[in-house]
This record gives sequence, structure tokens and C-alpha cells, in this order.
Amino acid sequence: MGRTLRVRNPRTGEHDYAFEAADATRVDAACAQLRDAQRAWAVRDWTERLDVLVAWAEAIDRHQPALADALSRDTGRWLLAVAETRGVRPTLERWRRYASAVLVDSEGRSQAMPDVRFRHQQVPYPVVGVISPWNFPLLLSLIDALPALIAGCTVAIKPSEVTPRFIEPLQAALDEVPELAGAVALLPGDGETGAALVESVDLVCFTGSVATGRKVGEACARAFIPAFLELGGKDPAIVLPDADPRHAAEVLLRASVLATGQACQSLERLYVPEAMHDTFVEHLVAAARRVTLSHPDIHHGILGPLIFERQAGIIAGQLDEARARGATVHCGGEIERLGGGLWIRPTVLTGVDHDMKIMREETFGPVMPVMAYRDIDEAVALANDSDFGLSAAVIGADVAAAEAVARRIDAGAVSINDGALTGQMFEAEKHSFKLSGLGGSRMGPAGITRFFRRKALLVQHGTPVLIDAFDEGHAAG
Repeated sequence: MGRTLRVRNPRTGEHDYAFEAADATRVDAACAQLRDAQRAWAVRDWTERLDVLVAWAEAIDRHQPALADALSRDTGRWLLAVAETRGVRPTLERWRRYASAVLVDSEGRSQAMPDVRFRHQQVPYPVVGVISPWNFPLLLSLIDALPALIAGCTVAIKPSEVTPRFIEPLQAALDEVPELAGAVALLPGDGETGAALVESVDLVCFTGSVATGRKVGEACARAFIPAFLELGGKDPAIVLPDADPRHAAEVLLRASVLATGQACQSLERLYVPEAMHDTFVEHLVAAARRVTLSHPDIHHGILGPLIFERQAGIIAGQLDEARARGATVHCGGEIERLGGGLWIRPTVLTGVDHDMKIMREETFGPVMPVMAYRDIDEAVALANDSDFGLSAAVIGADVAAAEAVARRIDAGAVSINDGALTGQMFEAEKHSFKLSGLGGSRMGPAGITRFFRRKALLVQHGTPVLIDAFDEGHAAG
């Protein structure tokens, strides 16, 4: 029997749900079944596989009310929960466009040996393990699973134990598509389940913290399998001198506090020109104070509660340290207990520096520390003074100048005249820099091709070179 894990409702603080964690035996058995099923799944044409996935998307639509309810109970928010459930079908249409371009065997001719022609065969990894986080449970479970399935892999999904309720309605939707049932396994559990999964699959996609991602990467290295790691961020934003401070404040506020800041691409460091600093902060604080909490009614207000109780402690600790070192909190700044849940209002700080944890470590909350800079070189240096390099933002009236600054930032994606665009569009390929990740892009066409090994088939159409050609005497003559 597996271990029983209890789940906390972030709005009430009550542990009102329980599930049985998959143990190593269950994980091994599930992955063995996936490995057997993969042969038949991979033989299908990719268009057939995608049609099966569309049928699953239609089943998900039928179970949308139950999925949205489960997600909202785990995350404490409604609008974003509904958005997660409605994104599967459009996502598949995007993958269809990419698949038609990349799921073809290429061929060519050798330049050195003109009689040799070659073709490439794309061989899918048999079993892919997806370990997803708690902030967007459904979206970040399927963001890797869907392209892997289109590629011809089978997939085992291990969602976070913090937000697992959606597994039941997702499994119900899966059960309605018998052609897919053998290609997908949902394995609820915690770190022990995830560790067992790594030992049983051929490739791992992990989204989560740097600390856990490092453990996953090390385990994959020991198992000699690929690891695609999408980890944390400490995303900077640079406001250029020609930007409108009010507009910049409003744009960066949304990109910092949406989803209560519980998104890896949330902006967590804001750099503004010295001459604009006070005006920008004034506008940012005014806009932040207008943001409402969705308490007591989940259907009214903008920000939901903090999902993970442990994260609330991290946020509070960073704020306490910043205050102790001389930072000024202009609004927010306190963890509030409302109805049993933990909440924090949009928080603006000034008087911060890079010796503070709040400027160096991931906060994962609606906290906006603001620093002034003297010139563009200093702004870029501050933005790059980080162990992270997930994404960033630049705001300026001159788009060419803003792009020039963006090109100097060490991050995988830079939003220009907006923020956190990677959470809204998925077409542009990008890589994570520094500790923010490892492996190929999950965006764009590479999101499919990373699930293949490329095999070269080399055909000699002329006369093969024979061993006599290597006779030393013949060469000397």
C-alpha cells in the first residue's frame, strides 16, 4: 500500500483532501506498461496520434467543470484555473503546425563522398517522465506531455503533491479515450514517487525549484538519461529613461503580481533611472493599492492566496531581512491570515540592494523591489548580477533602443514593452540561462524535436572503398 498524503486548501487552511502516493512498485509497473504500449503508439502516423490527443482534449472539455473546481480548490483562484482547462485544444493546434514541419525524415548527400546519400530517422524516447510543479498544475503537466505524445513517446506524469486534485477528473477524461489509455500514466505522489520515476523512464522533464532540479539532474546523469530542467527565476525589468513612468508601472505591476506572483516568469526586480525613481514608485504604489484580493469570494477580486504554506515563510523571511537592512515597504509587506488562508497584497519596496535576499533569491510572490540606476551600463550590470537567467523585460519608447538593451541581458527571453510574455505565448524557442534551467527549448518546434534521437541511415550508391586502398606500399607508390 502507498502512503496517504493530505492536501491543504489554500483558501481555508484545512487539509480537506487525501490521496495515496504511488510507491516505487506502482511506478515501475506503470512505466513497464508504458514501455510495452509505446511500440504500437509510435507506429501510428503522427497525424493519428494527434487525432487521438484531440479526442482527449474534447473529453477534457466535457470534464471542464470538475477540472476547474479541482484546480480552484488547490490553487485558491478561479479565472486562471478555468484558463488552464481551456488551453488544451488550442495548444494541440499549435503543435499540429509544428509537427507538419519537423516530423519528416530528412535526406541529403555527402560532400566528401558524393555516392553516399543519407536519411535521418527520428526515434522517440520510449517513456518520458514529466514532474510538474504546484503553481499551474494542469498546464505544466501537459506542456511537456503533449509534444512528447505527438512525437511517439509514452508519458508518465507525476504532479506536485501540493496541488493533486485535478488528477481525478483528468484521469476520468483519459478513460474516455481508450486509444490513449496505454500511452499515459498519472502517478500522484511526492518526492519519493518522483525519485522512483526517474529510475524507470528514458527522459525526464522537470519544472520546479533549483534545489530539487539539481537533484533530478544528478539522478538523470547517474541513470544516463536526458533531463530537461525548467527551474526558478529572479526576473529583472529595466525601465528606460524615455519610458512613460505611469504606463511602465502599470505594465510591470501586472507582470509581477499576476497569479499572486506565483509564476517563474514573474518580474521580481525593477530597475529605473534615478531621475524617474520617485515618480515611478509613486505610480507603482498607487496601482498596487488598487489590486484587490479574491477574499472572501473566489469570484471577486484579482489576487488569490499563497498556494504553498512553506512559500509564505520564504516571502516573509525575505521581507523581514530587507526591512532589517534598511529597505522601505510602501505598500503590502505582510502575510495576512484571512479565512484560514495566507495572503499578501502587492508589495513595493525601495532602499534595496543586491546584498539582500529579496534581490538575489526567488521570492515567488507579488513583491516588487525597485532600485535606481545611473546609466544603461549600470542597469544591464544589475540585471545580469544574478544566478538566474530565465526571462526579463525592458520598457522604453524607442523600440530599437529597448531591443539593444534586451540583447545585453543574460536571460532566455526578454519581453520588450511588456512583461512575462513567455507565460502567454509559446511560439518562440528559448533556453534558460544560468541556474534557471538546462536542456532544449520547450517552446516552438524544438518542443517536439527534443523527444527524438536522430538516427542516420547512410547508403552507398557507388563502389565501397576496399581494404587494399589502405596498403602503405600502394600509397607510397
